[in-house]
Amino acid sequence: MRLFRFLILNALILFPGLIHSQIAPAVSVLPGAYHTAAYLPALKGKSVALLVNQTSEINGVLLPDTLLKLGVKVVKIFSPEHGFRGNADAGAHVKNGVDARTGLPVISLYGSNKKPSAEQLKDVDVLVYDLQDVGARFYTYVSTLQYAMEACGEQKKGLMILDRPDPLGHIVDGPVLEPANSSFVGMQPIPVVYGMTPGEYAKMLIGERWLKGPVPQLNVIACSGYAHSSVYELPVSPSPNLKNMAAIYLYPSLCFFEGTVVSLGRGTDKPFQQFGNPLLKGYTYSFTPVSMPGASDPPLKNQKCYGQLLATDAAAARKLTEGKLQIKWLLEAYGKYPEKNKFFIPFFEKLSGTALLRKQIADGLSEEAIRKSWAPGLAKFRAIRKKYLLYAE
Repeated sequence: MRLFRFLILNALILFPGLIHSQIAPAVSVLPGAYHTAAYLPALKGKSVALLVNQTSEINGVLLPDTLLKLGVKVVKIFSPEHGFRGNADAGAHVKNGVDARTGLPVISLYGSNKKPSAEQLKDVDVLVYDLQDVGARFYTYVSTLQYAMEACGEQKKGLMILDRPDPLGHIVDGPVLEPANSSFVGMQPIPVVYGMTPGEYAKMLIGERWLKGPVPQLNVIACSGYAHSSVYELPVSPSPNLKNMAAIYLYPSLCFFEGTVVSLGRGTDKPFQQFGNPLLKGYTYSFTPVSMPGASDPPLKNQKCYGQLLATDAAAARKLTEGKLQIKWLLEAYGKYPEKNKFFIPFFEKLSGTALLRKQIADGLSEEAIRKSWAPGLAKFRAIRKKYLLYAE
């Protein structure tokens, strides 16, 4: 209680006029960005760049607006996949531009420019990273984080991470990525769900010497009230097709369908909560993907897809996953699809991180047998992960 009163008092002092009803006694977890007293002194007198998007907020106010109001010299904004406002399609090219509210230049770190260049960092002293991740390897923000760390190391710039909770921090599961399948949707030998916050992950990149080039000076501003067992609901959707917590809990399991001919609901109001295909017969449930913001050209657009709606609320989705990565829906869809040799597309290996999973499914291995094959890699990773945790399990 004493800590909570201190946090509220600190917020009232630092944010007169900005404290809204979102901060209430029920709040027990606060992201690093909220602890301004812990990091403002380190930014004083520095030229600061921000790697942020729509999730980078304090009490509903975006971080650039807050820091400028507090007198921080913010010189530019970098944005990840989906753009600064978080409304671009997955994989879409996002152009550089100017933020209308602040007048700051916005530089996209997606497409051909995934890593800040020396020119882009020359007028910067400190890069501040504040992105809400979802804790799945193929969610590209950890790849953006790695490139940002490498750029700061090469250019001798400070890197500050305002840590945010991992909503899947209670899960470590799935196949560990093999180097041959390294890509922007998986750069390091970690499982699909790795159970770490951005701050913890960054410490691991440095500690395991997975970065290329010099190591940056890293400053992690930790969350308060967070443990890996915490049930943390994201206050802002992290990307256009993760619209709610049900989708986030199901995301690691259903994202495998991105490497198949099966739709996971992009172009509907329930992406990552359902799956289907026109050839999956035997189901009574159906949906039809259409063009919409965040999914302008979804897979199987305008085709009626038969399949399953898995969950519509967060509690049901969390219970359905049983605290692990689920492959039963992938196995079920493969079993019901009539043209087995056309079920997978080449992107599947990048998502799964291994060539083995496709073969195991095609060979008819059981879920139990497939999980057993993951065990040695997961045990090795858990031992590595343990060294870098900032929060209790």
